[in-house]
Amino acid sequence: MLKGFLALIAAAMALPCAAAELSFPDNFSVQEIAANGTTLHVRVGGTGPGVVLLHGYGETGDMWVPMAVDLARDHTVVVPDLRGLGLSAKPPGGFDKKTQGMDVEAVLDKLNIDSVEVVAHDIGNMVAYAFAAEYPQRVRKLVVIDAPLPGVGPWEEVLKNPLLWHFRFGGPDMERLVAGRERIYLDRFWNEFSATPQRFSEAARVHYAKLYALPGAMHSGFAQFAAFDQDAIDNKAFMAKGKLKMPVLAVGGEKSFGPMMATVMRFAADDVHEAIIPDSGHWIMEENPKATIAVVRAFLQ
Repeated sequence: MLKGFLALIAAAMALPCAAAELSFPDNFSVQEIAANGTTLHVRVGGTGPGVVLLHGYGETGDMWVPMAVDLARDHTVVVPDLRGLGLSAKPPGGFDKKTQGMDVEAVLDKLNIDSVEVVAHDIGNMVAYAFAAEYPQRVRKLVVIDAPLPGVGPWEEVLKNPLLWHFRFGGPDMERLVAGRERIYLDRFWNEFSATPQRFSEAARVHYAKLYALPGAMHSGFAQFAAFDQDAIDNKAFMAKGKLKMPVLAVGGEKSFGPMMATVMRFAADDVHEAIIPDSGHWIMEENPKATIAVVRAFLQ
């Protein structure tokens, strides 16, 4: 099994990079699912064991289109927009990741899916960890990609990185400054966190900027970061009860978190596997989607 996993990764390193498509095919249904006091925009496609794909900040569930299409060949794929982001409702609160883990549980209950594999990126990692820690019986495998967990491992050192100034950026004055300038604000992250900014396509930038310009979207985005202090408290409480037992794949972009992802996850999980997406910064599904899909599929198999 290990040899096959390594062979797939090696093959993926030779694949050319291509920007992600942003439209789900017609064989995916779109549902507005009332869940845990809010409504989430959810795409569902395929048949087989369940897998949930959780996006991060600066994108929506649309980032996962190429991976969702691939996994739908032998999985039931569930792709929500996180609360407050994308086309999900914009509630006044509940942006701590423990609450959003409950959002995921409620969606799965509505879809009558008992257990899943979870693949997550960026802030999606934080939701995925909270979900796996709170409901370990529902998570068969966990993949976390290129973002730390509040309160876990070297979190305090991570916070000192000047590139992460936006973790403390928020509030009504900041919202007024960014209103109507969402593209300018988001371009900063798409450029600075990319190994090759041109791979985050103009079409994708236009697409996401429009979604983040929706009423309440930037407020919700800032609230995701403002909740980090509570997330750190919750995560420390989770770890005090014990580490995750399910297999965990910690994935870093070669020119972003790299092996640090595995370092972080070993504080929170017992069975941690490591993978690095070659020739990629933080935006793995934009910069090297083929390698990312190959690495994830190999681990899930």
